[in-house]
Amino acid sequence: MYTTAALLDIHDRTHRSLAKVIDHLDTLPAKALSTPVEGFSYPTLVAQLHHGIGAERYWFSVLRADINLDDDFESHQTLDALRSMRASVAAQTRAQIESLSDEQASAPLEITKWNGEKAEVVPAHVLLRTQTHFYQHQGEIASMLRQLGHTFPPMLDFPLV
Repeated sequence: MYTTAALLDIHDRTHRSLAKVIDHLDTLPAKALSTPVEGFSYPTLVAQLHHGIGAERYWFSVLRADINLDDDFESHQTLDALRSMRASVAAQTRAQIESLSDEQASAPLEITKWNGEKAEVVPAHVLLRTQTHFYQHQGEIASMLRQLGHTFPPMLDFPLV
């Protein structure tokens, strides 16, 4: 069984790391944020961030049966807009997890996805998948930065302290 306390800890650590990534990107020339890099499904640093944050927003809206398919990429082209989006999504997810008992967090739940397809998911698994998803995109951001001639700071992976 998963505990909501453990899930909240994972969520908090992931969002602290993501906030540090955004802060690091704020040290780059603005042009670097929107420069396409070949070989990535989300070709810019801004697109990588928006996608990761948007995925958490989407999946937790699915759990609420209030599907959020906002195509708001154009309104999140700045780091300040992405910071705000990250903080809002993190707060919504945190509140949602806090509202669950440990039993509810670990129990299968029938959901309906954006295309009307039904599925059974465990809320804890949704949290774990969305958080590991951030780290996948953080790795892509690190690779993109190197290809653009910038560094990726150490110690931004899962914070242990």
